[in-house]
Amino acid sequence: MADIVDIAVSAGLFETLVTAVKVADLVETLKSPGPFTVFAPTDDAFAKLPPGTVESLVQNPPQLGRILTYHVVSGKLTQADLAQMGSVTSVEGSPISIDCSDGFEVKNSTVIQADIEADNGIIHVIDTVLLMG
Repeated sequence: MADIVDIAVSAGLFETLVTAVKVADLVETLKSPGPFTVFAPTDDAFAKLPPGTVESLVQNPPQLGRILTYHVVSGKLTQADLAQMGSVTSVEGSPISIDCSDGFEVKNSTVIQADIEADNGIIHVIDTVLLMG
């Protein structure tokens, strides 16, 4: 198997996310043993943000890092695990609501592919970038 970063790179759906992780200097963290649960926004999810948002975040690595770590939870949590929790706390420190009553929703986003296994955790692919607050 591969780690979370290698899976994201090889999938081809996460070019913006991979670039952002590099800019925010989180590659080594996400290649470490973890384990981590990552809610990974696709390139299409980043494209939904207002024009210029991604560019301005790339110019502000600390803010970008906060947003990215808001998409990461400590531990390896499958959809079944998350369904029983209702909420998790991100590595950034803020809560993320989980709703599996009708599909699989993470805060304001729909999970479009769940439970992608990695050596150091699990990835859930989401269709919208999670915003704090």
